[in-house]
Amino acid sequence: MAPYRTFEEYNIETTEEIKDKYRDVITEIGEDVKREGLLKTPERAAKAMQFLTSGYDIDPAEILKGAMFAEDYNDMVIIKDIELYSLCEHHMLPFFGKAHIAYIPNGHIVGLSKIPRIVDVFARRLQVQERLTHDILECIDDTLKPKGVAVVIEASHMCMMMRGVQKQNSSTTTSGFRGQFEKTETRAEFMTLITSNLH
Repeated sequence: MAPYRTFEEYNIETTEEIKDKYRDVITEIGEDVKREGLLKTPERAAKAMQFLTSGYDIDPAEILKGAMFAEDYNDMVIIKDIELYSLCEHHMLPFFGKAHIAYIPNGHIVGLSKIPRIVDVFARRLQVQERLTHDILECIDDTLKPKGVAVVIEASHMCMMMRGVQKQNSSTTTSGFRGQFEKTETRAEFMTLITSNLH
């Protein structure tokens, strides 16, 4: 898999194939794909889908490995309120929210921007929130090998809000803890810090 990069280029052949499928879908739901407002929709949708699923071709571990630095720092590092946008694999509708991530270094720290980048990599795949939480947690734990890792994700799911039960104010919280964060006091400190307004 390739290292992280800004996704600006689209494979022409893939775009054409996806575009044809979107054109068929638009026709099947009863719309006129030749209508002015829809003329470029299949291509736009094809490019959007490639962007929203661009995480499959990126190795998140390489993102972390490329910015690991030896440092004698042993206290908690927290990056909170990381915006995330993903597609639910059940209905391919968006879910979106925030991730709060902490780790306790064990001889190495990582560039702070790399944590949000691995969130993006995993989010830009067809996902369920539970697996997204686990993927981020395991990647940090396996790559940095810290003394502990914590991940909490809060998200709203359009498959619950727009269809089905249609509960517009519902949200889902998932969490995962490894190492020192499995201790009650460490986990409690993390939860207090991510819910506090320290600005």
